[in-house]
Amino acid sequence: MILDSITEQCVDGRLKTLSDADLAQGLVDGDEECLTAAYRRWGTLVHTLAGRSLGDSREAEDVTQQVFLAAWQGRQGYRPERGAFAGWLVGITRRKIADALSARTRRTDLLAAAGALLGPLDDTYGRPETVLDRVLLRGELARLPASQRRVLHLAFYEDLTQTQIAQRTGWPLGTVKSHSRRGLHQLRRCLRAEAVG
Repeated sequence: MILDSITEQCVDGRLKTLSDADLAQGLVDGDEECLTAAYRRWGTLVHTLAGRSLGDSREAEDVTQQVFLAAWQGRQGYRPERGAFAGWLVGITRRKIADALSARTRRTDLLAAAGALLGPLDDTYGRPETVLDRVLLRGELARLPASQRRVLHLAFYEDLTQTQIAQRTGWPLGTVKSHSRRGLHQLRRCLRAEAVG
């Protein structure tokens, strides 16, 4: 990945002295060194905006990387006549922050749904009926289609966001959301049927 070693790369003196417009044009033309220079020039701005909005340094780092990756992938969409390159980056940053906040909300909703399925954890954890519930839940999880089971496993056992699951699996974010929603609905139906039966 281009951004993996971006902070370790050296930028020659020529790139440091380029104007913002020339640097942006180099990036649009596909010059990876210009991406490195853009990261060095505006990375702190992007990280600060993300950090203030999200209140989490680690999430801000993720968003910063996503912003520059999105800028690289969408570089052909930059139009200098619409505004400065820094403003374009801020626009991408705002969208990535909104995505991160939405993912946080979805994660909270998923955890609440899982909590409703599993019930509260308390001193009954070792009681026979609780053990039976856990066995039942594992059995129902095992019956889910592999894709739904994988998404729920990554969400609950590895504490990944849906965006992170999409990155790990290579699936589109919408597909991850669908698998998650369908898997939770299927679990709810099966567990309710077991409770009634």
